[in-house]
Amino acid sequence: MASTRGRLVGLFALAAALPAVEEAVLVTARFHAAQGLAPQVTAVWPYDSYHDMRWLLVYHDSWGSFALGLLALIVIRALLSALLTWLSWPAGEARPSRRWLLRRNLEVAVVAALVVSPWAALSVAFSAVALSWYLFASLGPLLVTAPFLARAGVVDRWWRGLPTIELFGWSTLNFVVLTLAGALISSAPGWWGVPVAALAGAVNGALWLRTVAAAVLPVRVRLPRVPAAPIVIVLAVVGAIWAESFIGVAAGGQNGPWRPPVVTQRLPAEVREAVIVLGGHDSRWLGTPPADPRVERFSYRGLDRGGRPLPYEPEATHQSLDTSAALLAAQVEALHRRTGRPIALVGQSEGAMVARAFLDKLPRGPVTAVVLFSPLVQAGRTYYPPPGYEGWGVATGWQLRALFWLANLPRPVKDHPDEAFVRSMLVDAAFYRNRTLCPVPGVRIIAFLPTVSAAEAPPGEYSHVPVYQMPALHGGLIGNRAVQDQVIRFLEGAPVDQPRREYDLLQRLGSAWQAPSLLLSQNPVWSASREGDPARTGRVCQPR
Repeated sequence: MASTRGRLVGLFALAAALPAVEEAVLVTARFHAAQGLAPQVTAVWPYDSYHDMRWLLVYHDSWGSFALGLLALIVIRALLSALLTWLSWPAGEARPSRRWLLRRNLEVAVVAALVVSPWAALSVAFSAVALSWYLFASLGPLLVTAPFLARAGVVDRWWRGLPTIELFGWSTLNFVVLTLAGALISSAPGWWGVPVAALAGAVNGALWLRTVAAAVLPVRVRLPRVPAAPIVIVLAVVGAIWAESFIGVAAGGQNGPWRPPVVTQRLPAEVREAVIVLGGHDSRWLGTPPADPRVERFSYRGLDRGGRPLPYEPEATHQSLDTSAALLAAQVEALHRRTGRPIALVGQSEGAMVARAFLDKLPRGPVTAVVLFSPLVQAGRTYYPPPGYEGWGVATGWQLRALFWLANLPRPVKDHPDEAFVRSMLVDAAFYRNRTLCPVPGVRIIAFLPTVSAAEAPPGEYSHVPVYQMPALHGGLIGNRAVQDQVIRFLEGAPVDQPRREYDLLQRLGSAWQAPSLLLSQNPVWSASREGDPARTGRVCQPR
C-alpha cells in the first residue's frame, strides 16, 4: 500500500512540476503567445510529442541544431514517458522491467516524432500564413491517431487491432483538458498561469493512470490481426494533405470565377466612391465587367494600354504582396482619373493583404475606405529560409516542400511554400504580425472576420479598427446577404462595428494548438524592424 501511495505521489508531482517549470520560464521570458503550450509537456502520447516537435520545428537555425535537438527530444521524451508509464502501472498487475519500458518508449518516441512531425509542420505553416485550414489539418489526424499511440508505450503489438472505447475516451478527454488549460493560462495574469499549468499537469497524471490501465486491461481487442495503427496513420496523413483539394476549399480562392455581390449588383447612389474589388489567393477573373460601372475588378496582371484591368488566372495571385500592391497603386490612379471619384478597396483574403500592403508601402492617394474580408490575422509568426539557405526553420521548410508536393498531385493549380506571396509575408513578418488591422490616417477601415479566424491569432489584441464578426469559415462571409448590407452601409459612410463575445474565447481556446511564435529579436531577417513583438506583449499597433 505504501509503495502504491508513493508511486501515485511521484506520478502527480512529476506530471504537475514540469508544466509549472515550463510556464515559469515562459512568464520570465515574457513569451506571452506560447504560454498555453506548457501543460502538454506531460500529456499522454501523442500530444507530448506534438508539443516537442512544434518547439523544435520553429526553434532550430541549422541542420546541425535540428539533428541535435531531435535526438535530445527523443531521448528525454523516452525517459519521461517510461517513468510516467512505470508510475501509472495498475496495482496488482505484473509490471514489465524498467529496461523493457525504456526500450519500448524509446521506440515509441522515434515513431511518434516521425508520425507527428508532418502535422507539427502544418501547424508551423499555419502560424506563417495565419490560415486556419492548416491548423485544422494538423489537429484532425492528431485526434484520430491519439488512441492508437496512447497504448504504444505500454503493450506489445500495439499496432494491431482497434483501441478500446476507453482509450478513445481518455485520449479525447486529454485533448479537451489541454485545450481548456491553454485557455485558462492565456487568461491568467502574470504568474497566475504557473499554478494553472501545475493543476493541468496533475490532471495529466490522472489521465496517465487511466490510459495505462485501459491499455493494460482491455476487455477485448477488436480486429487483433489487423495492423490498424499503420493503416489509420497513413489515412490520417493522406486526409490531412489532400482533403483541401478533394473538398475544394481553397485558401480564400475559388474553383471558378469569384463573383461576390459587390460585383454582381449595382451600388446605391449614396456610395460616393468608385470601388476596386480584390480577389483572394487562387482566384481568377475572366474579364466579365461588374454590374455597376463604378466597380472594377483588381487584376493581378495589371492594366492594358487603355488603363483597364487584364483578365488573370490563379497563378497570377502567387506573386509577392509588394508586386501586387504596386499594380494596385497604378489601378487606383487609373480608376480615379477615369471617374473623378475617391476610391474604396474591397479585398478578400490575399486581396485584403494586398490592400493593406498598399496602404503601408505606397502613397494612398485617393483611397478613402477599405473593406478587409478574412484578412490573415497576425501572419508571419514563424519562418523558414528559401531553398539553398540555412536559418531558422530550415528543416521545417523542406518538410513543407515535401508536403506541398504531395498535396499538389491532384490540384490543377499548384501552391508552393516558397511562392512569392508566401515569402513576402515571411520576409516582412514584423509588419504583418503587428499592423494588418491597424488604423491608417485619412482612411476608414473595417475588417469582416469569420469566427474561425479567432483560432488564427494568439490570445491578446488583434485589431484596432472596427470589426464585423459572424460564424463562418475563412472566405465564407462575402456572399452573405446580411454582410453585404453592412458593406453597403459602410461604403455609404455609416459606422459599422459588430464584434462577438465568443471571439475572444475561441481565440484563447485555440492557443494550446498553435506553434510557438519565432520572436522578432531572434531572426536576423527581421533585425531592422522597429516593430514591437505581439508574441511578448500581446499587443498590436504599438508606436514604432
